[in-house]
Amino acid sequence: MSQALLRNRYFDELSATPGLFWLGQNTNHIDSHPAVREAMIRSIEAGEFNAYAPPLGFEALRAAIVADLGTPGAEALVTEGGVNALAMVCRARCKPGTTLVTTDPTWKWPCLFARQQGAEVIEIPIYDAACGYRLTAEALRAHVDERTAIIYVVDPNNPLGIRYTADEIAAFAAIARDCGALLVHDCTYRDFADGHMPALHAAPEGAVVTLSFSKWLGLAGLRIGALVASPTLFEEFAGTSPSVLGASVVAQRAAMAGLSVKPEWMTTVRGIDRANKAMIHEASSAIDGLSLPVYPSHGNFLVLETIDAGVKPEALVECYRRQGIMIRQGTYHTQRFGDRFVKVSTSVPPAWVEKFCTLLPQMVVEARTLNDLPAQF
Repeated sequence: MSQALLRNRYFDELSATPGLFWLGQNTNHIDSHPAVREAMIRSIEAGEFNAYAPPLGFEALRAAIVADLGTPGAEALVTEGGVNALAMVCRARCKPGTTLVTTDPTWKWPCLFARQQGAEVIEIPIYDAACGYRLTAEALRAHVDERTAIIYVVDPNNPLGIRYTADEIAAFAAIARDCGALLVHDCTYRDFADGHMPALHAAPEGAVVTLSFSKWLGLAGLRIGALVASPTLFEEFAGTSPSVLGASVVAQRAAMAGLSVKPEWMTTVRGIDRANKAMIHEASSAIDGLSLPVYPSHGNFLVLETIDAGVKPEALVECYRRQGIMIRQGTYHTQRFGDRFVKVSTSVPPAWVEKFCTLLPQMVVEARTLNDLPAQF
């Protein structure tokens, strides 16, 4: 069976698991805000899904995205998830003889999109306490040149959860400008971070920001995100967008409602998220060899190191799967460092994390004896 079919069946089986606790995809499973549910129901009852949406997104939503990001003068292009915004940028800018420079670990899919276009991907290692688990300007400068088409920064980093300062983002923007590269600032998790600054503030003409409604608003299955850029860059990418018939109407209505209640909603979500992280910190601290290299995380997830506990990440993932809990093995993000950790999502009902923590001692013991493992993706 092909890898593509194996991967699909893997997630199909997870999706078909009754009552599965999704603790591995950074998705938000906290009960939706009533205003968001009501907006979707109204849209469905009105039959809005029978018609296509405007190709760039509803004007009210585009304006609300720009306002929420705090980037007046920029333009927003609504896409089918943040991943489609990234795919669009990679298709437009990457080609043979160019490079996409990012970190290791990073989010894997833009690297795939760049390689599909014939570009070389350069991953700068950051899984190291010596650099604070973050990209430095010095390291970035050493890996860019005239071939660099895109500098791709996930901020907060997925999976590590570090957040870059305004000065660091400004330094990255200056490096991109000097080598003629586009700075792509993936801000998927910015709403879980303190002190986050979108790169458009530092480089309004030389950066694009990609956003997602999957994580903070819990709309992963509805597939809605956005690209935000200067009018010039917006026109470039709008001209190459595959979303010629617009993103989901129902999803856009949900996104608009979510932005209207965002301060109230995120106060609730972040409170639950912080409490869940504290539970995992306490539970992991009680087990020799387990550690949280970045704590607290600025994303809605934590990296849990297992290597010093003698536990293979894939074995721990499988043990939890048998208990109806999905967590993610490190190799999803990085081949170089993937044997060191699992990733656990925290924007979920507290009961899910309580069960994860209660099972943790038993799962660690069982994982040490588990060798026959199914494929994981």
